Amino acid sequence: MTNSFDDLPKPIHDPQAGVTAQTAAAEPARPSSAGYEPLLAQFAREYLLDRRNERRWKLFFRLIWLALIAVVAWSLFLQRHHMQNPNAPHTALVEVRGEIAADTEASAELLVSALKSAFEDSGSQAVILRINSPGGSPVQAGIVYDEIKRLKLKHNKKVYAVVEEMCASGAYYIAAAADDIYVDKASVVGSIGVLMDGFGFTELMGKVGVERRLLTAGANKGMLDPFTPVSAKQQAFAQAMLDQIHQQFIAVVREGRGKRLKETPEIFSGLFWNGEQALTLGLADHFGNLDFVAREVVKAEEIIDYTPRDNVAERLAKRFGAAMGEGAIHAMRGSLNLR
Repeated sequence: MTNSFDDLPKPIHDPQAGVTAQTAAAEPARPSSAGYEPLLAQFAREYLLDRRNERRWKLFFRLIWLALIAVVAWSLFLQRHHMQNPNAPHTALVEVRGEIAADTEASAELLVSALKSAFEDSGSQAVILRINSPGGSPVQAGIVYDEIKRLKLKHNKKVYAVVEEMCASGAYYIAAAADDIYVDKASVVGSIGVLMDGFGFTELMGKVGVERRLLTAGANKGMLDPFTPVSAKQQAFAQAMLDQIHQQFIAVVREGRGKRLKETPEIFSGLFWNGEQALTLGLADHFGNLDFVAREVVKAEEIIDYTPRDNVAERLAKRFGAAMGEGAIHAMRGSLNLR
């Protein structure tokens, strides 16, 4: 039996649908609305999670700010309570801690400001410099020394230096302005000298084949350049400058210590001694700490600290603020990247 195209079933036309059954069968099946429900549900869950995380971080930072405000308010309250009667008899304290330099807590700017406040307070019976410093800039130390001498004369008040761990170089420059210096038997005292240090890399540069190209206007503008061979003339000039500053230091110590100083060939050589030896050499006067001097010498046991310090908010911001903010941002970004 043979087949022909005429024998094939004819397509049935549906006038209402406007298409043939064969055409309809050829079209792909369209997904129903039920296929989008899981995707919409996932999107809704992630959107809610994002909004929840955002609210949590906002709440977290609000709590942090409230805590900072509370700490600052409490600090101000304590400070006001402590200083409510500054005119009462007391011992004024000014700390000299760390390196003496322009941008440190022991800068001349901060120390002079504290000293002025301490001397000008009518209730302060005397000023104690509590020192724990290896020294630093002779310029900064000289400014503080001169100001102490001026304020002593103007206000007719005594100044006592109390050494803790160390009072060396520029710190001893400042201590020399005190009427008396108190030390612990193990304190480090002295180092009356001046130094200028650096490095020289000329031989190393020759070995590795590096050529130094330095252009200057002025024969000595590149003086003490670490990549240029040392000039005997320039070195002698620098040494003369150091010697002159050293003599200024010596003059200050002699002026401050007077006949108490027992000069030896080593006293101004840059050596340092413990507190017991310092008493023998006349670099210090007595053994004693802060409380002892305030109680037994000044006769004003109440101590008020005039040292300028960062306030609580600044310290918290420096220590924790940036780190916490950065950590929070990283955490938020991490949660977003996981979605």
